Amino acid sequence: MQKAFSAPLEVQRHWNWAWQVARAFRRKNLVPAALAGYLVLASVPEARGVASFARQTGLPCSSCHTTIPELTPLGRLFKLNGYTATGITQITSQGGPSTAGLNINTWLPLSAFIQLSNTVTNKPQPGTQNGNFEFPQAVSLFLAGEYATHVGAFVQVTYDVQADHFTWDNTDIRYANRTKLAGKELIYGITLNNNPTVEDLWSSTPAWGFPWVGTDVAPSPTAATIIDGTLGQDVAGLGGYAMWNNHLYGAATIYRSEHIGGTQPNNGADFGFNIRGVAPYWRLAWQQSSGNNYLMVGTYGMHLATTPINIMGPQDYYTDFAADFQYERIFPQLKNDLLTVHGTYIHEGSDLFATFTGSGANFVHHNLNTLRADAVYHFGNKYAATIGAFGTTGSTDNTLFPQADVTGSATGDPRTRGYIANASYWPVQNIQLGLQYTGYTKFNGGGSNYDGAGRHAGDNNSLYMVLWFIF
Repeated sequence: MQKAFSAPLEVQRHWNWAWQVARAFRRKNLVPAALAGYLVLASVPEARGVASFARQTGLPCSSCHTTIPELTPLGRLFKLNGYTATGITQITSQGGPSTAGLNINTWLPLSAFIQLSNTVTNKPQPGTQNGNFEFPQAVSLFLAGEYATHVGAFVQVTYDVQADHFTWDNTDIRYANRTKLAGKELIYGITLNNNPTVEDLWSSTPAWGFPWVGTDVAPSPTAATIIDGTLGQDVAGLGGYAMWNNHLYGAATIYRSEHIGGTQPNNGADFGFNIRGVAPYWRLAWQQSSGNNYLMVGTYGMHLATTPINIMGPQDYYTDFAADFQYERIFPQLKNDLLTVHGTYIHEGSDLFATFTGSGANFVHHNLNTLRADAVYHFGNKYAATIGAFGTTGSTDNTLFPQADVTGSATGDPRTRGYIANASYWPVQNIQLGLQYTGYTKFNGGGSNYDGAGRHAGDNNSLYMVLWFIF
């Protein structure tokens, strides 16, 4: 990671270099015109991201990130390019010499972060303390960078303090190349990953969406769609993607269950989702810029058939369709402050034949809907403020969503509504302080006595303080 710039001459040199990079990217049509200048803002030397990428490219982490894990235009291009600098003439890999097409860094592309946190809920859960410190909440190790000329990866393992062990986390291994199609540049690639939407370029989809980080102490709503993190790290997928003319993006991946920690070969026991055949995931998006504005609109979705707790017998079927957008606006008159807005809507239709047969649901067909939106204002590269809202609705089923203290629903209604406010501050590179408040107006179907044991939605409101060290 680059050290902090303190001398005025170093700052001036850095800004001159950043302007040259921005102009070069625009000449090569590698980023939209409106956001070429944002590369200057993104190049202010604040280290926020996976440090091995910064060592690989010789750029500060903020060249590719605004707020972890939100990507700048250069960050999206770098990921699209397979986490390599191949073909991006403005970046020269800082690794060792090239031998027979192999370009491994002279050091291993290792990075790490440590999260320390404290969570206070409006009302403690019965029989538990409030104001919980986690020291640490999580520790992650990354093997992330360019492995060969066209091959790179983001590989993460994370220590969970409650489970007291390391486990596989988000992983995306890529091959990428480029050619011409209809006279326009086509960047294409192959991805091997373990979480639907983890391969995406934007922060409007679930894997990289807001909230960027959250407490694992406070109660969370019961209902979630399949594509909204339910299958994360429990599947393995192989797919392809392409970006044409820096406007049209498409991707498709097929997934199978892989069950880390389960017996192999997989017998399905103890796992609620055992994919039958393959589960296809699809993604389509269009990005466009105008002046100081950038807009991406897209759609994504997934279909799967699964046998819960088994690998044969009756099946449950899930189909998720989603729409999303990401809007960005630069304010040159305000020293290039940046506003980003994200939104997504997910509709899930499910036919739960296996669950119904096993007396786990009152009827077969269900639906679930999730709506999320957030707006982030970046004050240079020192501060960021975010406000977001979320809501879930769906079929009422008191067998599928049973009554239980704190975590259950007295009515079987999955409805949840709430909001999140976040403030982040980077006092120096590699250190982030965050303060986040989550409030609920409805939780698991109700505002008051939602669990049938006297707990109210607002009792689960939480104040979360987190400190990140990234190196």
